[in-house]
Amino acid sequence: MNKEYEELKNLLNKYSYEYYVLDKPTVTDYEYDMLLRKLIKMEEENPDIIASDSPSQKVGGKILKGFESVVHNVKMQSLQDAFGADEIRDFDRRVKAVCPNAEYTVEPKIDGLSVSLEYENSLFVRGSTRGDGMVGEDVTNNLKTVKTIPLRLNVPVQRLEVRGEVFMPKKSFEKLNAEREEAGETSFANPRNAAAGSLRQLDSSIAAKRNLDIFIFNVQSVSGMEFKTHLESLEFLKKAGFKVIDDNTAYSDIEGALERIKEIGDERRKYYYDTDGAVIKVNSLLHRELLGETTKVPRWAIAFKYPAEQKETTIKNIFINVGRTGVLTPAAEFETVSIAGTNVSKATLHNLDYIRQKDIKIGDKVLIQKAGDIIPEVVKVLSEKRTGEEFEFNMPENCPVCGAPVHREEGEAAYRCTNFACPAQAVRTIIHFVSRNAMDIEGMGPSVVQKLIDEKLISNSADIYTLNKDDLVNIDKLGEKSAQNLINAIEKSKNNCLSRLLFGLGIRHIGQSAARSTAKHFKNIDNIISASAEEIAEIDDIGMIMARSLRSFFDEEQNLKIIDAFKAANVNTEYIDESAGFDNRFAGKTIVVTGTLETLKRAEAEDLIEKYGGKAAKSVSKNTSFVLAGESAGSKLEKAQKLGIKVIDETEFLKMVEN
Repeated sequence: MNKEYEELKNLLNKYSYEYYVLDKPTVTDYEYDMLLRKLIKMEEENPDIIASDSPSQKVGGKILKGFESVVHNVKMQSLQDAFGADEIRDFDRRVKAVCPNAEYTVEPKIDGLSVSLEYENSLFVRGSTRGDGMVGEDVTNNLKTVKTIPLRLNVPVQRLEVRGEVFMPKKSFEKLNAEREEAGETSFANPRNAAAGSLRQLDSSIAAKRNLDIFIFNVQSVSGMEFKTHLESLEFLKKAGFKVIDDNTAYSDIEGALERIKEIGDERRKYYYDTDGAVIKVNSLLHRELLGETTKVPRWAIAFKYPAEQKETTIKNIFINVGRTGVLTPAAEFETVSIAGTNVSKATLHNLDYIRQKDIKIGDKVLIQKAGDIIPEVVKVLSEKRTGEEFEFNMPENCPVCGAPVHREEGEAAYRCTNFACPAQAVRTIIHFVSRNAMDIEGMGPSVVQKLIDEKLISNSADIYTLNKDDLVNIDKLGEKSAQNLINAIEKSKNNCLSRLLFGLGIRHIGQSAARSTAKHFKNIDNIISASAEEIAEIDDIGMIMARSLRSFFDEEQNLKIIDAFKAANVNTEYIDESAGFDNRFAGKTIVVTGTLETLKRAEAEDLIEKYGGKAAKSVSKNTSFVLAGESAGSKLEKAQKLGIKVIDETEFLKMVEN
């Protein structure tokens, strides 16, 4: 088994290196995924064989209490900045005064977060942030999720420390900001902030989802070998399995280096990563020693910073976009200008707080630029050019899409449409409503939902119960049989417990557990509708934020109309005690479910626990009776082990249920 495991692990690491570092995959994604699944199954069956360099260790999941401090073995200095060619020539004169034969390398300056990676016996053992240069933070678990960081080197090295720059690719940055805007969260200002924010997450599964990348640019220290030049050390880093910027030219003349700086400046908008400058380094490592360093910066390197291109324009209007989660996002429409190679006429203004902070008014002259050469942003208002005809923008009181009232929760920047059936958010809302953990309408997938909306057969979740077979036959080529099956599934869903309906409504902050507790406590939807926020908050596991969210939802007339439509269609709005026919074998027990189970969804396991009289808790404490742990169980499993709490797997749990 160990030999087979080692061979499979090494093969997967080889494929990963080819895909992420060399950008030359030799197998399909499907083939890789199937092999990875096989490896993970081996590790589940034989936990003792899990190697520290297994690709399974890159998925994230550990949640830390905080970051430990790391004292750097080699100081991680910053660079002196230069903003013009004459400053680079001055740098050259200082270098040549000490080392007349000095040569230079030039590389793009990645706008990311500088980190140190440490290896022992070729294995990655620790990664840390730069911090103040002397002391950083241990972010090893998060760095393990970066696919371009090798967990085992391709060459034997007793000890190695390297320095690199973690960054977020431009496309990932755009995607992340779009998701945050939809959720009403503050977007990141630039890719560097996004990378830093991702790397400093205590939950490494968040970092794993952010698609971070890295370039390694320096050997900090190494045992058993020496290099004469920087370019020689980069060749070693490539052989070891690191991703480096492949530019192996040395310039003896500073004018040649300046020409390369100009080339990088001209090309940088085509790069898939953000760069704000170019770094010039002395190539010879002996020359570096002779040149030395100040207390802050090395004398053998300098960073040339490209000026951000800014243009003046006029804000013609501010309009509102309504996202799929109901968030109203203001955006500026201005006179078109060409900037960073493209014509720009619009820019997001995020939220009203942002507009007030920058004192933006309709009609203002403003300076704009592209954050990270990607996303247009208003840099500042040219208030000295105001004529008195500018006027202030205010958020609308009603949704511009459906006309429903707009609500801003206390402590939040986002304004939201309160209409559950708002067309701008209808698709997402209905897909959630029919999902397995909600009303579980089998056969009504996203494509069917979209088609039904496009054909104007439904506009909200309640409309589903007005559909008939003839409506469905020609939708997405369903055919007679599939259409009838879907009608049967819709009819069956009418008999679901109130808890499923409540969860399916997609009320903010109300998950499955909260929906279940609320339904059980109030027994029917009319009691919930008439309850105050304070009464709702009296339920176990329901806090005041959840209670206010529920109260706010049922305060809106259009949402009550949806409830009336459910009742008219004979959808059940009463609590059903699904524990009927179940004994109390888990009575008095508090059980935590964590990780991914093989056959059961986590919600299904929690349902069984409660049907058999137990309490399905969300966190592990000394009062926890036992933990049901699946794959990638993470911190809850670790805490249970530390507290000496019994841990069982799904097989043992199912035996408990069957018996």
